[in-house]
Parts: sequence; structure tokens; C-alpha cells
Amino acid sequence: MWGFSHSSEPIGFYISAFGKMPECSMITETARLLNLIGLIYDAVLEPGLWNTVLEKTAEFVGGMGASIFRQDAIRKVGNAYYTWGMDRDYEQLYFKKYIHHNPLLPAMMTVGVGQVSSNSEQLVPTEFFETRFYKEWAKPQGLIDNVFCILERSATSAAGLVVFRHERDGMADAEAFGLLAVLVPHLRRAVLIGNIVEHKSAEAQGFSDLLDSITAGVFVVDARGNLIYSNKAGKNILLDGDYLRAAAGKLSARRSETDQLLQDAFRATGDGDAAISNKSIAIPLMAADGTRRVANLLPLTRRRIAGIDETATAAVFVHKAALELPNPPEVIADAYQLTKTELRVLLALMELGGGPQIAEALGIGTGTVKTHLRNLFQKTGVKHQADLVKLVAGFSQSMVG
Repeated sequence: MWGFSHSSEPIGFYISAFGKMPECSMITETARLLNLIGLIYDAVLEPGLWNTVLEKTAEFVGGMGASIFRQDAIRKVGNAYYTWGMDRDYEQLYFKKYIHHNPLLPAMMTVGVGQVSSNSEQLVPTEFFETRFYKEWAKPQGLIDNVFCILERSATSAAGLVVFRHERDGMADAEAFGLLAVLVPHLRRAVLIGNIVEHKSAEAQGFSDLLDSITAGVFVVDARGNLIYSNKAGKNILLDGDYLRAAAGKLSARRSETDQLLQDAFRATGDGDAAISNKSIAIPLMAADGTRRVANLLPLTRRRIAGIDETATAAVFVHKAALELPNPPEVIADAYQLTKTELRVLLALMELGGGPQIAEALGIGTGTVKTHLRNLFQKTGVKHQADLVKLVAGFSQSMVG
């Protein structure tokens, strides 16, 4: 929740660590990982399980607590959707007051979706420990660091999962990065599918009625691709017979290469989560008019949906491919060759306006702020702080409008 770049490491990072363990320990740790992955997908259909997911994730990665959250770096607002292990009063105090003093909030704008990072990677710890944010919010809780991943991002905000590190856990290290990276693909899939299903509505109406009310095409199939269920939108997709078809009662793609991916994924679901986790669960589809779609697969092995045949092994969610909005700060940084700190000063200037306020928020000296502002003037070719604000606003409007 503090802030937000490490590329996600493959599962090989985690498996290689097993090589240092006795065989019995390796089997136990592998089982623990697979159980956690299973819990993540279970939480898609049972949102109440997210707190358990967070508890197990904190234990797995190493930390005192964890949270799934969203923060807006421009408006300085946010929300924790699910939290485990953290003090509720401090959590409320963060979003009410200390989100405005979080020196790492601007960095959230520069971290890519699917990336893993930490508080200590984004800011020199000795500088962070001098900030008001640390002294008044983090230190009283014994928090010293965190490790987090970005799951979704818009032009101004990001959603992610963070594991908080207590003093007894030590600073985030390569092992913590690698362990969270193993979970990132599964967390991203679960968040995407969870957004499509809209669980809050599910509490008020039957599952079948719910699926008919959403615009995404939903199909339930067995390991051979035989259609067991399709919602209203899914039936319309099949009636069009464009990028997806129902041939002899089986769900198939119009393009042969895409259909091969689809059928391979169906077969993998029959072997359980361990198999599907190593295959692509997001399959691109192309309509005849060039419109792009995405098919996301959710394995249903060991999960049952009321009213759905027990032979079902996968749910398929088909929706338009959403293009991510360009990220204005990233574009500005690339355009003017800004360093990370210069970009943070620029973004802080948008919110705070004055040098002393920027210095306090970022935990740096006022002289350092002046140096970075001089560099910004030189690199962007403007002469006044107001011109810098206009420059950022101009980029944002041209990219969002």
C-alpha cells in the first residue's frame, strides 16, 4: 500500500530453491504452493476466501500482513478491498491522512502491470526513514519494508497486492521477490475474471441469471471442449459463428492455430491446476472484422458451480481485448529522459506546488528539490513551475481525451 521494478520471475525460481531442501521438504513446499494457487482461483467464485489467500500469501512470501488495494496517485485516494494481519485503525488513518504523505505514491505510476517491487527498491531506506510517513505511520507499527505487485493499472491509478514486512522479517530480498512473482500470473487472472463475474451482484440473483446479465460470453466445458453451458452473450457469439463456433457440440475457434491453443488448454484443465498453471490461460481471438477478443480460462477442477454438470473442467470468459491507456508519466519520462527521482519531483509538484512540501513528502532536502527542478527546466525547455504543471496536464489530456 506504500508505493509501487522487478520483472516477474518464472516458477523455476521457486523450484530451484527446492533443490537446496531435503526431498520431503521440497514435496511439502510444492504442495503448499499449489494449494495457495488453488485458493486464489477458489476466491474468484467465493470472495470470502480472499482473506485466507492474503494470510497464506503473507506466510509464503514472508511478512506480517497483506492487502489487496487500489490507489489513485493524482487524487491521493484509495481503498483496501481485502486486508489480513494489519491494524484496522492504522489502515483507516493511511487512507484518511497519510496517503498524502506517502513518498512512494508517485512511483506507482511508473511500475508496470505484473511487476514485483518493494519499498526499499524504490527509495533509499535511509532517506525513507527520515520521512514523516515512516516516523508517524510505519514505524509505530514496526513496519520496515514491503514487497508488492501491480495487478491492474489505469492512467492515474493502480491496483495491487502488498505484503508488509515487519522489523523481524527484515528488508525485502530476492527470495521474497521471487516467491511473490510465482503468484503474480494467477493473481492477475483471478482479478480479471473476478471483475467479469461481478460477485456483489451474485448475492442478489441466481448464478445463471447473473451470467446472462453480463456482456462477456461465458462457456463451461469439459476436458474435451464439449459445451456444458453458455450464457446469453455466449449463445449469441456462437450464433454469429465468427471467431468461436460450436461444432458437433464442442467449443472451437475459427482459426486453426487458435483452436489448437484452445483445445490444449481444455485438455490441460482435465489434469488439474498444476498442469494449467504452466500453460497460457489467456487466448487471443480475432474476429473477421479485425476486432480482438480474449478468452480467459478458469480451471474448475475441485470446484463446483451450482446447477453445472460435475464433468465441467473449465469456465471460459470471452470479452473484448481492452487496450491499456498509455501512462502519461512514463511517456513524459521517456520523452525528456527524466530520472526516477526527477519524475517523482515533477509529479509531486502537480499535487503540492512548493519546494518545502515536496521535500517533506519525498523525504529529501529542499536543496535537492531545487537541483531536480533545475534539471527539469533544462530537460523540458520551460522556465517556470507553472509551465511544468501545464506540460504534465497537456500530456494527460492528449492521451486520455
